[in-house]
Formats: sequence, structure tokens, C-alpha cells
Amino acid sequence: MTNPTLQLAKAGPEYGVGVYRDITEWAATTPGWMQTAGEIGTELGILVFVALFVLQWWRARGRDDRSMALALLAPVAVAVVYGLSETIKVWLHEERPCRDIPNVRTIAECPVSGDWAFPSNHSVIAAASAATFLITWRLVAAFALPLAVLVALSRVYVGVHYLHDVAAGALLGVLLAPLLLLVMKVPGTVAVARLRQYRPLTVALGAAPPSEPPRVVAAKAHASASNR
Repeated sequence: MTNPTLQLAKAGPEYGVGVYRDITEWAATTPGWMQTAGEIGTELGILVFVALFVLQWWRARGRDDRSMALALLAPVAVAVVYGLSETIKVWLHEERPCRDIPNVRTIAECPVSGDWAFPSNHSVIAAASAATFLITWRLVAAFALPLAVLVALSRVYVGVHYLHDVAAGALLGVLLAPLLLLVMKVPGTVAVARLRQYRPLTVALGAAPPSEPPRVVAAKAHASASNR
């Protein structure tokens, strides 16, 4: 019996060749500046996510242990999901559409043989990163989620992936990265609390803000209740 996942990865006509041709033929007619933006943006988007993780770490240096733990663990979760994606690619061996389908014109240069297509690693990284921001920094998530969609779709636009490659990658990232982050949250918070006690590490981890005395907390709660 044929493995259905392997059958999907073979990408016969019923699994997206026609859609791929339609998209690449349309992409070839778009203005030159748009093609250049697509080719640069498909890689630049990943660097934006890296920058956001660095910014999140810097922001967490003055926040509580949980915030710092989440800031450190978010890229770890993304890296783990990326590793799983790469393992799937090597196992399934789906050829790139730009190499497998004859007479197609692509914006980006087709990756070398052996650089497999399913799932799309760019989509995995972008979707996983955006999904972790839903837990760690929701304000940024409002920007990160549309960016992840653009990164994923750009992979088909420039001609290096089928649509199902990016859909599978996005699904993998969105489902697994937040789950891993939540699983690691408690032990990560405990670890950060302990590591922050070592002075040499305060440069990287910062210091948690001092806790308010119980009397101050009670007074704030009373004031809030009085104002209702």
C-alpha cells in the first residue's frame, strides 16, 4: 500500500502542479521591482524574525523570570521544529518543482539537486516564529503572522516550492512550536530564576524586577476594588 504522505510528497498533477504553473506563469508577468522584492523578501523575512527574537530577549532582561524564559525558549522551539522539518524532507525526497516540471520559468534560481522541497523550511521557520509570538509578545504577533504568510507564499511566487509544500510547513510550525514552548515554560522559568542568581549571567539574563511587598499589593487591590 502506498504511503499517503509519500504520495502527497510526490506531487503529481492532482497535488498542485497546475496551481504551481498558474502561479509561476503569473509571477513571470509581474513588474521587475515586484520580482526583485519577492526574491529578496523571501530570505529577508527570516532575518526579520531573527531580529524580533533578539529584540524580545533584550526586552525580557528587565522583566520577570517567565518572560525571560519564554524569550530564550521561543527560538529553541523554532529550531526543534525546523530540525523535524529537515528530517521529513530527507525522508520523503520530494524534488523541487522547478527541477521536476519541464518548461517553467522561475524568479529565483532553482536549488541544487538533493535540496528537497516538502515541507518548506522557510514556511516552517516563519510560521513557528509567528506562532510563538502569540504566546510571548502578542503585540508583535499582529505583525509577525502576516509576515509569515508572505514568506510562505513568496516561496511559491519565486518558483522553488509547490503550494502544498508551504501549507504543510506552515501547519507544522503553527502546531508544534507553541506546544513545545508551553511544555518547556515551567522548567525554563525555574532555570532562569536560578541562573539569574549568578552575577556573571546578569549581563545576558538581566535581573527580575523586585517583587512588591504584600502590603503594597493589598493596597493596590483595595484601591482597584474601590474604584469599581
